[in-house]
Amino acid sequence: MEFAPEDEGRSLSPECPTLLLPGLSIGNVGQLAVDLLIASTRAKRVGWLDAPSVLPCVGNDAYGPVAEGDLALPLEAYESPLHAISLIQQRSPVIKGMMVTFAKKFANFLVRSGKQHVIVLSSLDSGRRKNIDASSGMQIYYISSVSDDGTDTDCENLGFEKLAEYNPSQRRWKYLTSLTEGATPQEDVISDEDELLEDDYYPGLPFAALFSCCKAKGLRVTCLLCYCSEGDNITDSFQLAAAACKLLGLNPDKFRGKFGNEEGGWITPLSWTTVYGPPPDMSLF
Repeated sequence: MEFAPEDEGRSLSPECPTLLLPGLSIGNVGQLAVDLLIASTRAKRVGWLDAPSVLPCVGNDAYGPVAEGDLALPLEAYESPLHAISLIQQRSPVIKGMMVTFAKKFANFLVRSGKQHVIVLSSLDSGRRKNIDASSGMQIYYISSVSDDGTDTDCENLGFEKLAEYNPSQRRWKYLTSLTEGATPQEDVISDEDELLEDDYYPGLPFAALFSCCKAKGLRVTCLLCYCSEGDNITDSFQLAAAACKLLGLNPDKFRGKFGNEEGGWITPLSWTTVYGPPPDMSLF
């Protein structure tokens, strides 16, 4: 994995030791949350990542304030020195069967870049949710590399709930860990023809590979997760981005305003103006 800087000779800054990125999943909530954080913190693009295992894509400038024709590519790196964070936006998925390879190379890149804490924002299929509390708002779940069982006192104190389905001794979590540590895939251990169990869903998601590979490299990793369905998940992305700010100790109300000279709050990216198309024609109802 190679880094192509926006300005020649530049690299990711050691003054931004925490890095946030999405784990692509249902509803694109992680990507939307990273979009929101990049726009609201006024993070500046510092370069691109070239990863052959990520499908190519191209688009117009995502953040504005006006579309000037700057190309948006599959893997872009942003930094906000004011908030001491780096952000990676991933706009297209990894080729099927290449996720662990991608995660390993990505973890190596983060180690070389001097990152210390990796925060992965992702979503889970609400159809897999076992316990639903309709009396409360959206619950944020987490797993952390701080302890072997995935718990983290800091996350608990913030009101996040440890993902109960994270079980390092479960067969697919163990298999994923063995792959991140350099084991050769063994078809007789787990094959595509094996009957999938309920708990096999979670270690098969991109966030799990990123978590395991970064943890294997000694990085501190926190995954923040929420359940959702396909559709308009803008509201979910605000809540997931707010959870990331809580973990980082940032107050969105103190983000700089749209023109950088006043206190603002959340700033929605330019690309969101057309993400779900125009509203319905109410004369139809």
